[in-house]
Formats: sequence, C-alpha cells, structure tokens
Amino acid sequence: MTDDGPDNGGNTGADAARGAELDQARLQSWLKTHVAGFSQLSSVTKFAGGQSNPTYRLDTPERRYVLRRKPFGPLLPSAHAVEREYRLIGALYPTDVPVAKPYALCEDDDVIGSAFYVMDMVEGRTFWRGDLPDCTPQERGPIYRSMIEALATLHNVDPVAAGLGDYGAPGNYFERQVRRWTKQYRASQTDEIAEVERLIEWLLTTLPPQGRTAIIHGDYRIDNLIYAPDSAAIRAMLDWELSTLGDPLADFAYLAMNWAMPHGDRGAQLGGLDLDALGIPSLDTATRIYCERTGMTDVPDLNWYFAYNLFRLVGIVQGIKKRMIDGNASSAEAERTVARLVPLAQQAWRFAQAAGARG
Repeated sequence: MTDDGPDNGGNTGADAARGAELDQARLQSWLKTHVAGFSQLSSVTKFAGGQSNPTYRLDTPERRYVLRRKPFGPLLPSAHAVEREYRLIGALYPTDVPVAKPYALCEDDDVIGSAFYVMDMVEGRTFWRGDLPDCTPQERGPIYRSMIEALATLHNVDPVAAGLGDYGAPGNYFERQVRRWTKQYRASQTDEIAEVERLIEWLLTTLPPQGRTAIIHGDYRIDNLIYAPDSAAIRAMLDWELSTLGDPLADFAYLAMNWAMPHGDRGAQLGGLDLDALGIPSLDTATRIYCERTGMTDVPDLNWYFAYNLFRLVGIVQGIKKRMIDGNASSAEAERTVARLVPLAQQAWRFAQAAGARG
C-alpha cells in the first residue's frame, strides 16, 4: 500500500499521545536557539512502527520537521548513533543523493534524554510492499528503476570529496561487519540458535575480496524511500543508522535479496511473483541497470552476500528481542518482528549452503 504523507523515519503512522514522552518545553527552547527560522512548536507526534531510532513529527504554524532520537533505556555500544546519521545527511545533502535537509544536532542528553537531530519533513509517497499493489504495471517499472539508479548514485559519490573519508574503518568491509554483528549478537543473545553458530564460523572463513569502497546505506529497501506524489522521482532516502564506508555490493545484494525471498503479505519480497505481468524488472534487469550506472560489468554470485545480509538482520532482530525483554523496544511491532528470528537464521543458512557451505 502507499501513504501520501509519510514520515522521514520509514514508519506506518503516527501516535500523538506518544509525543508526550518528550519534554516539549525544553525541546522548544532548544529548537528556537538552534534551528534557523523556527517559530512555535504546535505539536509533537511520534511515528508508529519501526524498531530503531524513535522518530517524531514536529509541527509549527509554518512548517513541519522530523526529529530522530536514540531509543530509551540502555543501548549496545555503537548502536543507534544518530550523530553519525546527521553527519552523513549533512555531507550528502549538497550531492545528487536525495536526502532530507538537516537542520541541527543536539548531543546534550538533558534536553530530551538523549542525543537527537532535526531535519526537514519531506512530503511524498512511501511504498510499503514490493509488489506495489496500488500502482499500475506502467508505473511500477519506473519506480523500481528510480530505486536502483538512486542506489547507484549513492555508490558513485566519492567519500573523500564528500568529507566522509573517515566514515568507516579501513580493511575488508565484510570481515569488519561479520565481526561487528557477531559481537552485537553475542551482546544481546538470549538463546542458542544452531544456524547462527554455523553462520558465524562459515562467514569468517569464506570472506569475499573487496573490489570498491563506497558510502553504504546499510538498509536500502523500497520503504526507506520517499517518492514524489505524482512521479517515480525519489525525494529522500531514509534511515541511515547502518551507514558506513564499505563494499557497495553489500547494499546491492541486500536490495537484490528481495527478488530471492518469497513474497508475503507484507514487505518488499518478490519471490514467486509474475514480475513481467506486474511490470517489475527481473533481477537480471535490475543488475544491468545498476551496473550501467556504476561502470561495473557484472556482479558475482550473490548467495554468500544473501547469507551475510540475513545474518546481519538476525543480529538486528536479536537486539530487538533483548530490548523487548528489557522493556525498551520502541514499537508495538517488536513481538511480530522477533518471531522472525529463527526463520531468518534458517534462511540465511540455506543461502550459505547454496554458496557452498556444508553441514
């Protein structure tokens, strides 16, 4: 389904009552001091959905803004780094990558209880399902082409020229990421899942070489984009929490995985659908569009990358489970998301086996 007035946090709705969890008097005082042209805070509305950084719409008589903050309660080290999000958006805003205009970052926990940043609220459409049920076949092709081309535009940005040369650690990106998500998984582990243990061992012994270094979004999917109300143009990419420098194949494989995963009633998965009838490009066509825009000739077999990306999702969902147990999950959707933990691990291992893993 689509939403003609989405928020910049990639969520499905809003809950005005939840805005009361912020100290609005302190917030307004800070906004008037740090956001040029800010007048009077009329209301604060928390967007529903999402498992990561709580996101709010700030209304004034003249305009609307979006605020993203760290979650409530104890957090894992390096997680929910809204300061990094703000830095990245600020660096990308002058480029051709579509992002919301950033206004100000607050690192003073005394204002609302954690660090946060404020950006422009971009009006447009968010698509929540990959099959785009409310669109015609003639509309779906351009929507997908725009998504693929926008990812290529991001990967074509020179990190050094954008002032982001130090935005990621040196060395093999996938090795860093597998070790990072293993550490994150262990820090929030509540059960032992056999497939996860196998993945941790197998991924580290089969790391692919890194050919390029680019700015990585880290969670690139159709519902993290805001499209223009009446065209396939993308106005903003959302949710940069997992961004870093690394191998752009990580992003492309994460997007391509939607073609390999079975379609359901929710989400972006396309597996099993008649893509020709829907007007949605095949994975081969999507790969060709991406390669043409980035100057690549082809991409390698993606099964290893699919296994890696699902392992990373397992780490994220495990973190949500731990936060839910601790009472700090930021959404009522947390329980449904946590139910996917073991199936995700099992699917990741199936991709690993397709890539040559034994056991």
